[in-house]
Amino acid sequence: MAGAAAAAAAAAVASGISIRAVSAPKASRAPRARSVVRAAISVGEKAYTVQKSEEIFNAAKELMPGGVNSPVRAFKSVGGQPIVFDSVKGSHMWDVDGNEYIDYVGSWGPAIIGHADDTVNAALIETLKKGTSFGAPCALENVLAQMVISAVPSIEMVRFVNSGTEACMGALRLVRAFTGREKILKFEGCYHGHADSFLVKAGSGVATLGLPDSPGVPKGATVGTLTAPYNDAEAVKKLFEDNKGEIAAVFLEPVVGNAGFIPPTPAFLNALREVTKQDGALLVFDEVMTGFRLAYGGAQEYFGITPDVTTLGKIIGGGLPVGAYGGRKDIMEMVAPAGPMYQAGTLSGNPLAMTAGIHTLKRLMEPGTYEYLDKVTGELVQGILDAGAKTGHEMCGGHIRGMFGFFFASGPVYNFDDAKKSDTAKFGRFHRGMLEEGVYLAPSQFEAGFTSLAHTPQDIEKTVEAAEKVLRRI
Repeated sequence: MAGAAAAAAAAAVASGISIRAVSAPKASRAPRARSVVRAAISVGEKAYTVQKSEEIFNAAKELMPGGVNSPVRAFKSVGGQPIVFDSVKGSHMWDVDGNEYIDYVGSWGPAIIGHADDTVNAALIETLKKGTSFGAPCALENVLAQMVISAVPSIEMVRFVNSGTEACMGALRLVRAFTGREKILKFEGCYHGHADSFLVKAGSGVATLGLPDSPGVPKGATVGTLTAPYNDAEAVKKLFEDNKGEIAAVFLEPVVGNAGFIPPTPAFLNALREVTKQDGALLVFDEVMTGFRLAYGGAQEYFGITPDVTTLGKIIGGGLPVGAYGGRKDIMEMVAPAGPMYQAGTLSGNPLAMTAGIHTLKRLMEPGTYEYLDKVTGELVQGILDAGAKTGHEMCGGHIRGMFGFFFASGPVYNFDDAKKSDTAKFGRFHRGMLEEGVYLAPSQFEAGFTSLAHTPQDIEKTVEAAEKVLRRI
């Protein structure tokens, strides 16, 4: 308790310290260590310092596992000091040391119309006056549900939950209940949350930490999980032949975002739709990332392939905790209380998340939204790749609308094995250099990036200039 109290006090003190450009050798880790690293890097005439971030993060490590509440935030795969943020607005973020960044993480996807949007905030304030949670039905649930059903081709009925992980957990139980089968097929490098059955070759944070799976997951939880390389239709067909009539569903990210940005080959999604129909299995699109980002109707609208079940999150909550799963009405009527498959949630459908989602989706319905996202994202990715070519680095990458990624590899990248050929050490140096230049990228080679409607041509120009400068340096 004393250690935790000291750490909490250190965090409070750190938040009020004045900025000084001072350097000192890093102190050995100790709960009551009084010496603090004061890292300062000269950038032109301004000193880039992360002194306060370091003090707060050092205190956090005594209070929370690894100092964070989600592993990738700890910068384990890129090295250096995790940044502690103070505020966000539009396409920009400000850390506790006063440094400003152009943001390409977007809270890991939700901030598609920009951070702290004035219209969304105003609506939240009005809703807040009525209460934060009812634990009972509210009319706002109907409004957002109708918007989702109208937008997403596969969804005729929807259940709101509180996270993408929870959405995928519900969808997993649902497909097993509906089909009466237990096995599922997922793809290497695709992440569907941290439920036991999905933590098999899961990419994302698991890959970032170098863990093949996760301790604590019993063999029984994953014995029914089959895996195949992404974009390999023949491997999928072989698994269906070997497990005929036993596979409940195929789960996939229609565009991989948790092994870096990896789009499907033209025939891959069609092949999945065909083989699942032939075997009586269901096709599940995990659109927690791609939903409302690649198109208003998600990846399924963009590619013209309709799954049986879809999971959503991120954007539909406008920055508040949210998730959802939905699909054909005959499938969804298995969910309690309409049917026997149980799933519940205390804060599911709470009025604040519903309000933020409603007003975010309203903005996305405006003409030109996805054309603008495509334009700025295309210019960003092409600019970075051109900078890599100019400076002699092997790079490849791509984008679809407001989602993008690049690898320090010659490419092409079709699956997780291809992605793992990237020079992750070089990405770490690039990431740290971009922070110094005022650009915040996802702190892992194995994460997609996101743009927003708030990103301006000037943001893109500054980012490309920064990228070329850093690429010359590393």
